[in-house]
Amino acid sequence: MPATIDYRQAGVDIDEGDRAVSRIRTLARRTFDRHVLTGIGSFGAAYRLSGWQQPVLVSSADGVGTKLKVAFLTGRHDTVGQDLVNHCVNDIMVQGAVPLFFLDYFATGKLDAGVAAEVIGGIAKACEENRCALIGGETAEMPGLYAHSEYDLAGFIVGAVERRRLLTGSTIRSGDVLLGLPSTGLHTNGYSLARKLLFETAGLGHESYIDELGCTVGEELLKVHRSYARPIRALADAGLLKGAAHITGGGITENLPRVLPAGLSAEIATASWTIPPVFELLRRIGNVPVDDWRRTFNLGIGMILVAGARGLGRAERILAAIGERPVQLGTVRKASRREGRIVWR
Repeated sequence: MPATIDYRQAGVDIDEGDRAVSRIRTLARRTFDRHVLTGIGSFGAAYRLSGWQQPVLVSSADGVGTKLKVAFLTGRHDTVGQDLVNHCVNDIMVQGAVPLFFLDYFATGKLDAGVAAEVIGGIAKACEENRCALIGGETAEMPGLYAHSEYDLAGFIVGAVERRRLLTGSTIRSGDVLLGLPSTGLHTNGYSLARKLLFETAGLGHESYIDELGCTVGEELLKVHRSYARPIRALADAGLLKGAAHITGGGITENLPRVLPAGLSAEIATASWTIPPVFELLRRIGNVPVDDWRRTFNLGIGMILVAGARGLGRAERILAAIGERPVQLGTVRKASRREGRIVWR
């Protein structure tokens, strides 16, 4: 008679999965609002859309990239979930949408309910902060597909905006002002290069303390990708926001042109802000070419808001009232074929 083989012997622990889902259910419930019609555990999540006249749904999907490698290295898993939510929130809010609900995908070779709870706990925390319901997701255990103690993470967000308030950048004109909002660090981009430079080229460890950073390498790299929901909403509600660009992979060089109408370019004053020490450190370690440096990292500017020159003073006062200190990065102008869409001065 052949030996009995169950799912656990194949590498999947259903009981551990149940423990993980039980913890996730508790975390998710804290994010629910009156629009959520089903709880965690249903085959599909149901959300009632009400109170809108001509709603446009705006959605986005993203991951955390190789920043996860830093989480594995340090054994700290509570920040990457926050990164994931905030990144997705920023991506839909630059189009004027407010976040409605979020779903996550967490996949690993061997499920550890404690690690899963840390990650999902970070997701739930950011959902609460962004007033977004965590209404579902997938926790998958797939032995043989991932290295020991590693996992993958992805997020999916849906938001809504009244059609008349959808931000497309179409009203941006020459002479409009570019306001930069500070990042908290690398956010979730450029980590493949950053890890190579810090860990391989410089020979540093995640516990290495760097005086110019004022923290360890691991602490710097795990700084949470911030949400810009509050300043975006404040300017949009005041009717002062013409466009916004989330500065992620590609840096200012590739992300700002995405919101500029054809025929327009952006002139950026490089002396208008102080680039944080971590970016200067990375550039110095690898002697990274300036153009590549600008296309890989956000260089301390995580969001760029476009406002009209006439409303600039009011926009700055509104941002100051909520604790934001924007920098005037430059202006929008007519494009020149010779200089391209981004002109660095």
